[in-house]
Amino acid sequence: MGKLFGTDGVRGIANEYPMTAEMILEMGRAIAHVSKQHSEQRRHTILIGKDTRLSGYMIENALTAGICSMGVDVLLVGPVPTPGIAFLTHSMRADAGIVISASHNPYEDNGIKLFSKDGYKLPDVEEAEIEELVLSGKLKDIRPTNEHVGKAQRIDDALGRYIVFCKSKFPDNLTLEGMRVVLDCSNGATYKVAPIIFKELGAEVISIHDVPNGLNINKECGSQYTDDLRAKVLEVNADVGLAFDGDGDRLIAVDEKGEELTGDHIIAICTKYLKDSGQLTGNQVVTTVMSNFGLIKCFKEMGLVHHISDVGDRYVLEKMKETGAVIGGEQSGHLIFHEHHTTGDGILAALQLLEVICATNKKLSDLATVMSMAPQRLINIDVNEKPPIEEIDGLSAAVEASETELKDDGRVLIRYSGTQNMCRVMVEGPAEEMTNRIAEDLAAVVKRAIG
Repeated sequence: MGKLFGTDGVRGIANEYPMTAEMILEMGRAIAHVSKQHSEQRRHTILIGKDTRLSGYMIENALTAGICSMGVDVLLVGPVPTPGIAFLTHSMRADAGIVISASHNPYEDNGIKLFSKDGYKLPDVEEAEIEELVLSGKLKDIRPTNEHVGKAQRIDDALGRYIVFCKSKFPDNLTLEGMRVVLDCSNGATYKVAPIIFKELGAEVISIHDVPNGLNINKECGSQYTDDLRAKVLEVNADVGLAFDGDGDRLIAVDEKGEELTGDHIIAICTKYLKDSGQLTGNQVVTTVMSNFGLIKCFKEMGLVHHISDVGDRYVLEKMKETGAVIGGEQSGHLIFHEHHTTGDGILAALQLLEVICATNKKLSDLATVMSMAPQRLINIDVNEKPPIEEIDGLSAAVEASETELKDDGRVLIRYSGTQNMCRVMVEGPAEEMTNRIAEDLAAVVKRAIG
């Protein structure tokens, strides 16, 4: 059996290893055991939420059985965005929080993400403890009985608690009245909560992809597929379109002209606003190695201290905590406002973006001119194995030749996905034709070797 945890929890095809009911039950047992070791509470509790995937029912029940079998109680909150679980875990003083979701992946995948009692992603060391316990079978003889067995209960007001939390992050002196907003809920965890939040703050809300059936989560919708959102914004003459992913921790926006704005655009807009309003602690910002060349140039022109982290919102947050930065994020739409939350939150990020629109009285398309995107080409290649990048036959020489051609006007980045069997080839350059050609040549090398 191989390693369980990737860069963001455990993930795979539902009902195939490691996402089988049997393995999930053992994970529940291990999570319960580790959470007990790291808590001083007498009666231990773990909170479980999920997105809208069909397999969520199976995994929820397997986790619950495993956790209760170790003498830990379970709080079930149903479909709630991932950042909502982070908030609820801390708010309800649970020992840990579990999200059943494969984020932006298709419905046939599923996974589990873990939060500690303070609402932050579970530390790597505790994930390693859980993984070792599951794979070693050390817990097989630990079986509480009688009154020491755990119990489970459903929490009916979880969504209401999260709605109040999100609304509290929008300034009292501003309103969304008169603003027309289109929401793409990706048939995922935001389908109930997002429309309520924006309506209660005064916006006229038009929702699309908000009827999940267990099979349509992320299907040609949401933060990765914005065609429908762009069309709807233009059709209804909306001020802004907001697209979330399946578990609600990402945001991609569409301006009033139907143009898509990446996470890089959003972080640039919000960072400038924080700086101009004196709220940008230390004039610092954190992004990952995947951020666009244009964003790097934008921050340089603003005179900011720009920290660069590894890919993954947990690594962005680690760098933010280390440096004291209050804002950080990824091009994919994971955006963290650390003074407001402990993790990336699509709805909260959307509220911060709408705050900028309201406070400056500018259109989103005008705000987006703060940065110019450098031509970028990202090619995702399905791979059969993941040898070290530098050992892929012919790739090092091809990269060196590409970097020589680009000089100081671009860059090459090749990395594996932490959650899928995929190699990502990213090239940025001074012109679109050159950028596309170099990216396709490098992708061809990878395909020949390990595709």
